[in-house]
Amino acid sequence: MSLEQVQKGNIIKIDRINDFSVKNHLIRFGIEEGSIVECFQKLYRGPVVIKFNRQQIALGREIAKNIMVTA
Repeated sequence: MSLEQVQKGNIIKIDRINDFSVKNHLIRFGIEEGSIVECFQKLYRGPVVIKFNRQQIALGREIAKNIMVTA
């Protein structure tokens, strides 16, 4: 499933990042395939906010669709 489909509060593992530019963007925050993150918040018609190492990172829905995860 994609990050966009995850429910708020779920702890998830990032399995695959389909878009090279998204992968580069996330690596700047230390997030890569295999990282464990929390779906901190989902704003209605807005970004998906993930929590990783005390950071909260807002990702647009189109970016979240390119991140495959397992719960």
